[in-house]
Amino acid sequence: MSKVTVWFLKCAMIYFVLAILMGLHLVVSGPQYPYMQIHVHFNLLGWMSMMIYGVGYHILPRFSGTPLWSERLSLWHLWLSNIGLVGMTIGWLVMARGGGHMVLLLFSVVEVVSIVFFVVNMFKTIRPAPAFR
Repeated sequence: MSKVTVWFLKCAMIYFVLAILMGLHLVVSGPQYPYMQIHVHFNLLGWMSMMIYGVGYHILPRFSGTPLWSERLSLWHLWLSNIGLVGMTIGWLVMARGGGHMVLLLFSVVEVVSIVFFVVNMFKTIRPAPAFR
């Protein structure tokens, strides 16, 4: 497996553990859990999406019979997706303490850019092979 694949899978499992621990904290804290957005995003963007990215980077080039279009873009994707998610977490903590939403907005945009990088890389990787003549 490529380094990017391995790192996405490892990050996914770390976010999964964090989400589960937050889920336990939620059960103890009750229905007015102030960190619900963090818990949800650790599950969806951390655990699920990063697992999909890791599996996608490993399997889709093999299914398409072509190498990954850009290893460099996949590295940018790895960094930006983690920076975006951790930054969004900080943004929600700032908002929970009465601060503004600009930190959350900034890192949400970083997360969106990372997702666009993945989509572009996959579209370029899984393009149809030329027809045989």
